[in-house]
Amino acid sequence: MIIADEALVGRDAILAAAEHHPYVRHALWRGGTPRGWRRDGAVGWLLPAEQGPAGGAVGAPGPAVEVFAGLVADGPLAPGQWLHLPRLDPDLLAGRLAVARHDEWDFLWTTAPPSPQPDEERVVRLDEADQPALAALIDQSFPTTTSRPGDPRIVAWYGIRDGDRIVACGADRSRGDIGFLAGLTVAPDRRGRGLGAGLTAGMTRALFTRHDTVALGVYTDNVGAIRLYRRLGYTGTLARSSVHLA
Repeated sequence: MIIADEALVGRDAILAAAEHHPYVRHALWRGGTPRGWRRDGAVGWLLPAEQGPAGGAVGAPGPAVEVFAGLVADGPLAPGQWLHLPRLDPDLLAGRLAVARHDEWDFLWTTAPPSPQPDEERVVRLDEADQPALAALIDQSFPTTTSRPGDPRIVAWYGIRDGDRIVACGADRSRGDIGFLAGLTVAPDRRGRGLGAGLTAGMTRALFTRHDTVALGVYTDNVGAIRLYRRLGYTGTLARSSVHLA
């Protein structure tokens, strides 16, 4: 049984309850009517299946886990679905949610374009003809990414070329009302030359033409990438735990 202090219906109600936090602005797509709730310092939501992860929450992790455990028991959540939760100790899940995978990552954001970076001017928007080359680069340099050519969540791809070869790429996976970068990678033989900084800066600047905030996600153990993103102005931070329901 789900016990909540307040039921929230629709994107505007959930955003207001979460004080328009950048993560919630990103997570809640425009259109549709997400279901939400508030309980003991947590604000959470469920999304339609076509909009990615089944649900998420911000605020206190304990109440969020309790509500999602109730949703599993009542049926709206099923094995194989993902939840994006506040950072939590795995022990908090014991006896509440059966989890097949638990990832820890940070949601980072910036409200201002970065300072100019070398090679930033080489960043270009790619097109459909580039998809085979993109796929080859991703298979080589970032095979675990969930951002791949053909993914309907992707607005556009950007990259850096060296002659006819794409040596760096990233996806614009914006949704909601903030910009979002994903799948950023550089060819292994071109790393250490500043291309990652140039790619990130160029894409960030491009997204700022349409959004007032730009964000990205990074695993907590990717220390080098975190250092780069902070240098480029991504200083807003929200610690996240993603769980795949068993």
